[in-house]
Amino acid sequence: MYSQLPLLSDITDPLLTQSLQHKLNNKTKPLGSLGRIEDLALTLGEILGTENPVLDQPQMVVFAADHGLAARGVSAYPSDVTWQMVENFLAGGAAVSVLARQHGLALTVVDCGVMHNFLMDMPAGATRAGLQVRKVAWGAGDSSKGPAMTKAECAKAVAQGQALVKELPGNALLLGEMGIGNTSAASLLLSKLTGLDIAQCTGAGTGLDAQAVLRKTDVLRTVLARHARVTGPMDVLAVMGGLEIATMVGAVLQAADERRVVVVDGFIATSAVLVAHAVQPLVLQRCVFAHRSGERGHEFMLQHLGAHALLDLGMRLGEGSGAALAWPLLQSACAILREMASFESAGVSEKADNGESVA
Repeated sequence: MYSQLPLLSDITDPLLTQSLQHKLNNKTKPLGSLGRIEDLALTLGEILGTENPVLDQPQMVVFAADHGLAARGVSAYPSDVTWQMVENFLAGGAAVSVLARQHGLALTVVDCGVMHNFLMDMPAGATRAGLQVRKVAWGAGDSSKGPAMTKAECAKAVAQGQALVKELPGNALLLGEMGIGNTSAASLLLSKLTGLDIAQCTGAGTGLDAQAVLRKTDVLRTVLARHARVTGPMDVLAVMGGLEIATMVGAVLQAADERRVVVVDGFIATSAVLVAHAVQPLVLQRCVFAHRSGERGHEFMLQHLGAHALLDLGMRLGEGSGAALAWPLLQSACAILREMASFESAGVSEKADNGESVA
């Protein structure tokens, strides 16, 4: 069913890594003094396969869908907020819309399974700027009563994500999402795929109080018990995930296959990478994790993946907002590699082995 998933190659290139490290070490600065920006520059050079990386036509993609589990009271907001926020994205009023404009990111919103017709009253074949309608179903099912998706729906969503990326220009994909109830889906994926207790994986989401978080946790524990026999990352994705997460899994795998830089936002986006990693571990070679979310389970996701986020701002908005905020750091890292002078080219004295400077 998933026979079209790409088989990722290992992009490890010791000679390129050595060359990149040598180039960074010989910039006009004390060794390692740019800290994690140097690590980021090295990573970007490795992903793009060059000592002079250029980030070209970056694509911010917000994947949107509804969740039947939201009817169980796992969110502080009603499901209608999903489609209303999609309209906000398209109107340019959401946080990610503002940040995308600020940083020159092309913004695309993908209807993967929102319970709303965004082309209502429009002629057949009509389109809306910035919107891709790739609706697999009118929302995922309630995973406390049955699977969130059939295997066929999940496979179609993954394929939609792959097809979408194939059509997008550029060499960088920034992940965003929108879906009332999707922190629950991400928490379930984290618990099932890592073995962590669901209480460790469950947070406030859109702003639940402590008692509501406990009730949410109880609902999610019921879901896990119902699907206790389900194994395999794609089957787990189908029964507990969401249409936007499944579409994002396909997008991540396709972007990784094309050797694009994948800029991962917060908790929900990382849950898609968690699934993709379980299928193709080499996907992590292409990922940059933008920030550590304030959502409780995100830290455990990052730990499981061995990933270190660039920013830690206590954010938990989603939408791709953290990825957009981290974007200038990626641009700066590339610029350092390409444009910063070496000691030799600038005629600046280097530090000698005995601590004295030499011309």
